[in-house]
Amino acid sequence: MEFVLTRKNGKIFEIILNRFEKRNALNSLFVQELTVAFLEADKDPEVRVVILKAIGKVFSAGADLEYLQQLQNNSLEANLEDSTQLKNLFKFIYLQKKLVIAQVEGHAIAGGSGLVTVCDMAFSVPDAMFGYTEVKIGFIPAIVMYFLLRKVGESKAREMLLTGKLFNAEYMKQIGIVNEIIQPDKIDDYVMAYAEKIANETSANSIAVTRAMIAEIQTFRPFDALNYAAELNARVRMHEDCKKGIAAFLDKGEVVW
Repeated sequence: MEFVLTRKNGKIFEIILNRFEKRNALNSLFVQELTVAFLEADKDPEVRVVILKAIGKVFSAGADLEYLQQLQNNSLEANLEDSTQLKNLFKFIYLQKKLVIAQVEGHAIAGGSGLVTVCDMAFSVPDAMFGYTEVKIGFIPAIVMYFLLRKVGESKAREMLLTGKLFNAEYMKQIGIVNEIIQPDKIDDYVMAYAEKIANETSANSIAVTRAMIAEIQTFRPFDALNYAAELNARVRMHEDCKKGIAAFLDKGEVVW
């Protein structure tokens, strides 16, 4: 692929943004390639955790503005097709089976912050800045809004989406977008060790079902949500992973995932 590198290391699959000369700005081809990479990781039964990272000083500057300018001359249908492509990428990252970690070693702006927001977890270097800056150029932070509201609530999302301000990594940690702040010389090893620990100590089926439940349970009415949870609880206890895990615990053995 032209803009995306992939690297598999045992149970860990790295997806690497590689358009550094354009600050990893997103255009149609870039979004297509990211989608292909996440599909590849999701279909690989050996992969347990995906790490999303970038080459260059910027994680991602968001949409390629020159590309957006070209789209302005196109029909509504062509613009909707392009917008749907990004929507499908964000939705797939949010719903696919593997746990996804963002490793942020540079600024994540607009769509770049969107990518971080849809990941399960994020680890950042201290100097990285984040922002949903679309309103400053007459655009809107439309697709990320759904995910940001879920993660931080309406009050904080309003401030971030309506002001277009930049926020440092410490603030993003306080509101729950960033999990930990790691020094640049340590972040590679830290994130890989974190990913390997998850891969080796958790059930792939349990992670997949729990991720799906997090996305879906919020769409139900309260008692419908409980019925949905009870049904999945019953189904998963019959899965081979659950049988293996409970047997190992009772036998005081170590389960190998």
